[in-house]
Amino acid sequence: MSNVMPLLAAFERAGHRITSPRLAVANLIAARDGHFAAADLVADARRDRLAIGRATIFRALELLIELGAVERLDLPTGEHAYVSCEPAHHHHVVCSSCGRTSEIDDAGLRAFVDEVARRTGYALESHRLELFGRCPACRSNGAA
Repeated sequence: MSNVMPLLAAFERAGHRITSPRLAVANLIAARDGHFAAADLVADARRDRLAIGRATIFRALELLIELGAVERLDLPTGEHAYVSCEPAHHHHVVCSSCGRTSEIDDAGLRAFVDEVARRTGYALESHRLELFGRCPACRSNGAA
């Protein structure tokens, strides 16, 4: 379960008001452990009988992505998921069993990216790395 404060701080740093719906969405995200789908937030809002609609959830989620407080993951299944994270450049290791997500730093990838740019002549603007596997807890529990 993550903390709601970094999400709220992202709104404030960018000069966005923390409205009741944005606060509600931030709390829904903070209550999640691991990655989540937008539909999960909609279901959580309905379960908790929050007075926010699907469109509001999607708008707040997109704003948090724009602000760097949430990132979209492209899962091996082709589906998309989201994870709350720090706005600094990093990569993710994602458990394919439980969805737990860990942030990792560049881990020497920058040198590889620079070499690819040198070899191809591209002026590379960004990169993203997502690694998928089973976390230690799932491996020790024998989860499929």
